[in-house]
Amino acid sequence: MRIRLSSERKARSARHGFTLLEVMVGFFLIGGMALTLYVGMSQGFAVIQVARENLRATQILQEKMEAIRLVSWDQINTPDFVPRYFTAPFYAADDGSAESSNGGGLTYTGQVTISNVPFSESYSSDLRLVVAEVAWRSGDVLRRRSMRTLVSEYGLQNYIYDPQ
Repeated sequence: MRIRLSSERKARSARHGFTLLEVMVGFFLIGGMALTLYVGMSQGFAVIQVARENLRATQILQEKMEAIRLVSWDQINTPDFVPRYFTAPFYAADDGSAESSNGGGLTYTGQVTISNVPFSESYSSDLRLVVAEVAWRSGDVLRRRSMRTLVSEYGLQNYIYDPQ
């Protein structure tokens, strides 16, 4: 029995290598896939950041609306009882100090407007329209969110707030 595999295999493997063109196509394919993966991940992180900013804006607006729900009818009609302008940090635990976790980052500015309702029903004098708005700059884009609610003289605050 004779074995001639080693010499034949060496000769065959030397003839069946990759050409320069095949290597270049392979590098371009791998580079394109790596670039696509990088772009997809960076876009994913950007979408997550915008979603976090929107969620924090919603939390701030909800906090303002919950505070309005606890105010009595007389207080809601008192000018400047509810602060008209406010700011809030991105991180809720941030107290605004220099050593805070926000580090001078994203800050939300907002406004609460209390006005008469925009309709003329018989009960319209017993209602107030409350609009809370918040704005922030995300990169080069100015983003805004708002919430609206109606407050009634005979509403929920009468069950929660007892002036006696």
